[in-house]
Amino acid sequence: MSMIAATARIHPLALVEDGATIGENVVIGPFCHVGPKVTLGDNVELLTHVVVTGRTTIGNGSKIFPMAVIGGDPQSVHHGGEETTLVIGENCTMREGVTINTGTADAGGTTIVGDNNLFLANSHIAHDCRIGNNVIMSNNVMLAGHVTIGDRVILGGGSAVHQFTRIGRQAFIGGLSAVSYDVIPYGMLNGNPGILGGLNVVGMTRAGIDRPVIHTVRRAFKQIFEGTGSARANAMAIREEYADCKEVIEILDFIAAESDRALSSPNRGPKG
Repeated sequence: MSMIAATARIHPLALVEDGATIGENVVIGPFCHVGPKVTLGDNVELLTHVVVTGRTTIGNGSKIFPMAVIGGDPQSVHHGGEETTLVIGENCTMREGVTINTGTADAGGTTIVGDNNLFLANSHIAHDCRIGNNVIMSNNVMLAGHVTIGDRVILGGGSAVHQFTRIGRQAFIGGLSAVSYDVIPYGMLNGNPGILGGLNVVGMTRAGIDRPVIHTVRRAFKQIFEGTGSARANAMAIREEYADCKEVIEILDFIAAESDRALSSPNRGPKG
């Protein structure tokens, strides 16, 4: 049995299947289809021709534009039809043609999207991804399965991210870039293959990071990627030197963490 708040406005040409949960002040436009295991939080708006299916939860205040398909089955040869999950946070905007898939059973079964995200037209989030908060994905961005995106990351139009890749907080990915390897927090990557060109100084400045701190992070960046050893060895060697700079420590922790992918570097190919 559906649970539909009295204040919800559902167009007579929309289909809300029995079992769906619809919050206060939700607006569902014409020709939308809401599946039986969907939960729409308060003030969610589906404009028209939107499909929300699967075991999907969409947080308060989110808005979905025409032709988006949210909660579809994972596009994976390993998916055997198991019931899996998609959880989307609050105040997310999904523009025309956006697709976001549920997880796969062998990877925990859940795709997770945080709050205050903007996904522009025809961008795609595959199964088992983990998306942080305040992320912007421009038109036609493609995330393969199991990708992790940190808070405040910006991905330029047409960029593509390889499966299992991590992109650290507040990194910037240029348009049409191919992201095959992990990108450090505050990193700026461009090209195909993607090359780590330095730091996202504009984003750091907009986030209120002081200029002396940015210079400190730049110095650490050079030591990590221009040193004689591997990036991981270099990062380990400078940890004590930068113990008082949380931004550098964030980068060093990211590099030290286990990952299925190598690190993007200022040279072609990874620097391990």
